[in-house]
Amino acid sequence: MPADRESQPRSEPDGLEAATDQAIAACGGDARDAVKALIVANEFLEAQVEELRADVSRDMHAATTTEGLRPTPANRREDHGRGHLLRCIAIRRHR
Repeated sequence: MPADRESQPRSEPDGLEAATDQAIAACGGDARDAVKALIVANEFLEAQVEELRADVSRDMHAATTTEGLRPTPANRREDHGRGHLLRCIAIRRHR
């Protein structure tokens, strides 16, 4: 008996196509707006990476200069996934 297509893991190209469709749909079907939203999302993620690097650097410095201090995340960040980020961008775009 063949397995249900929805229950099978998607190949990378299929997943990319689905993600592309979702990004465009999140922007009301406008591909240009989807590209803009993804650029903004990328800039946001790059800024988060820089913040995390600074946090790690600060924590590592504290750990090496203070005896017995273990590095801990300065701020816990939640991963809401790509869909959440696109929705946030879409909401901001409509304000």
